Amino acid sequence: MTITDTHRVLAWQAQSLLMSYPDQQLTGRLPLLREVSATLPSALGTPIRAFLDHAETTDPVDLAADYVATFDHHKRFSPYLTYFSHGDTRKRGVALLRFKHIYRAAGLVMRDDELPDHLAVVLEFAATADAEAGARLLIEHRAGVELLRLGLREAGSAWAPVLDSVSATLPALGRNERDAVAQLAAQGPPEEEVGLAPFAPSDYMPQGAAR
Repeated sequence: MTITDTHRVLAWQAQSLLMSYPDQQLTGRLPLLREVSATLPSALGTPIRAFLDHAETTDPVDLAADYVATFDHHKRFSPYLTYFSHGDTRKRGVALLRFKHIYRAAGLVMRDDELPDHLAVVLEFAATADAEAGARLLIEHRAGVELLRLGLREAGSAWAPVLDSVSATLPALGRNERDAVAQLAAQGPPEEEVGLAPFAPSDYMPQGAAR
């Protein structure tokens, strides 16, 4: 089955929910997400169903704890896309502002407790506000998306298939992108010079702390 723009939008919406913190709302949506996944081409839907199989047979408390242990405790698995390209540097603050301006131009207002570069937020934006602009953001940060995917897969994470599905919505990696992934894997994100201010402006720091 050919992947259409409609398939991508549906997949991005499902992926956004699955990359968010797994609360009770997600538990209630699992049957609907399975129905949606069945309408998608195999490259998009099969990985989503693999995660759903896990989520449906895992205690919600354990699933939530695994999410926190994976994404909050390991920078290698950071769901914040600008971390991979800018690390904890002031340049990341400029990148975050750009995300916010793109969202605002499409009429999307961010919540105070969200950073705009969280993968779940970018996917939701692409699915519900501006598919073209959302796709551009994902492609611009493809190296980070791919490194996150590879890291989760190497770790045997339950969320690895979700990243497989995200990757399948994007163009195949070109040579330059493969080189960027290899370089990022070898060198890691940039590091801040000593003495500079925190990487994100205060309005992006929930409760005054950077993520």
